[in-house]
Amino acid sequence: MILCKNLTVSFGDKAVLDRFSLTIPEKGVTALSGPSGCGKTTLLRVLAGLEQPQSGTVEGVTPRQTSLLFQDDRLLPWRTVEQHLTDVLPGNRHGEVSELLALAELVGEAYAYPAALSGGMGRRLALARCLALPARLYLLDEPFAGLDLPRALRILERLRTLPASVLLVSHEPAVLTRADAVIELDGPPLKAAL
Repeated sequence: MILCKNLTVSFGDKAVLDRFSLTIPEKGVTALSGPSGCGKTTLLRVLAGLEQPQSGTVEGVTPRQTSLLFQDDRLLPWRTVEQHLTDVLPGNRHGEVSELLALAELVGEAYAYPAALSGGMGRRLALARCLALPARLYLLDEPFAGLDLPRALRILERLRTLPASVLLVSHEPAVLTRADAVIELDGPPLKAAL
């Protein structure tokens, strides 16, 4: 299990996490749902090691064992779809490019540059690149933004088969109903001990 215990994060006088606790299973998809600005992204950043809490601990995973999908795609315009994946895949795993393209429904786009991709395709590339990194915990901030619902649900089913834990943020009811667990959040600050 991955345990967040009594995490507290404040920005100036604004508390975002207030002694927040959470248990994340070792496998499967756990969805975080809650209003914009309630602290979901901050929680992901703490788990990824990009934000240091003022107090509290994370047990069961280190930042080096996580991979974070940001809300923005952060694609490099001079790199092809395939290069975005091989840039992060360990050398002995370059043969997995076709599997990642299939997972993200980007088959046939390996040599395309980001400018030639639609917004939804760019989002799927960013997701595939995140999943190319070896991780025990994938942190996905709005992974299905800009995707049509049937495609998002197909990709979600593939995420459920990963040999790792997935913690994703979504506001889409159909996505939430198909996650293995849903955690409803309210804040800021996030206070609930789960």
